[in-house]
Amino acid sequence: MRLATRDDGTRDGRLIVIDRQAEFYADAGNIVADLQSALDDWPRVEPQLQQLAHALHGGQRTGSVSSVKLLAPLPRAYEWVDGSAYLNHIALVRKARGAALPEDVRVAPLVYQGGSGVMLAHDADMELTDAGWGLDFEAEVCVILADTPQGTLAHEAASHIRLVMLANDITLRNLIPKELHKGFGFFCSKPATAFSPFAITVDELGSAWRDGRVHLPLRSSLDGALVGDPNAGEMHFSFHDLIAHITQTRSFTAGTILGGGTVSNVDPARGVSCLAERRAREIIEFGAARTPFLLPGNSVRIEMLAEDGSNLFGSIEQRVALPKHAVWEGTAP
Repeated sequence: MRLATRDDGTRDGRLIVIDRQAEFYADAGNIVADLQSALDDWPRVEPQLQQLAHALHGGQRTGSVSSVKLLAPLPRAYEWVDGSAYLNHIALVRKARGAALPEDVRVAPLVYQGGSGVMLAHDADMELTDAGWGLDFEAEVCVILADTPQGTLAHEAASHIRLVMLANDITLRNLIPKELHKGFGFFCSKPATAFSPFAITVDELGSAWRDGRVHLPLRSSLDGALVGDPNAGEMHFSFHDLIAHITQTRSFTAGTILGGGTVSNVDPARGVSCLAERRAREIIEFGAARTPFLLPGNSVRIEMLAEDGSNLFGSIEQRVALPKHAVWEGTAP
């Protein structure tokens, strides 16, 4: 089942069900108003949404997907927790700056908590005021959780995953060092995150979903050129492991979004899911980065195709733009 949120002028939008070809939708308003309400009452609502999806595939349609504006599946979420489960990414970035890996990096995941009050739609601009901030994209897979109690173990975690979607965890790379130097984590270096138009149930992934991982390539393109298609299954910590880690000391409510971090493969031929990793490879090989960060006019596309070629989550397609009424700092775009 593929779910999306239609912009109806309200803060949380209106829940709709999308067909497998992403051509038509069925309005779910007679079942539940929005996705968060559905997650709050999932055991009762999910079978009804599945029935609606079945009717949609049988031809019972409300309208075409292209005729409506879609928001992020959750336009605002209770929490956005992002991990870094791809050790190759961590190793490359740290090697490039001459930093050692954390001693427990293979046994304890890295996570941070990002802003969740404003989630960007798949086609929202990435706004950039200052070229010196070092704007970057980060292509990720993430899951939406059910109510998940403190002390959930990895082997218990599967039942707490409701939906899967993609994210562009937008990062201002050049703001990170000063923030981390203060010893208090990311904040200004992590602006609002964008999400794929569709959130899907794990059964839509078929055999590609196993061991708490999505075993499919995640494609990222910059200005129409492919920059990477690493397989998201090459994940040191699974989503089950990440859930066990974050619930050590607290519970999480339905609607929490958990990210797996920038997808990265050891094989350099698979490319990258962010410019920071490409720049790290360049520093290691050439002694200096050659790839610039994003500037106004650049465009990024992130998507994941099923084995049959269908676009599972829809595409994140964002353009870098100046904020309205902003005074541009740096080289004129």
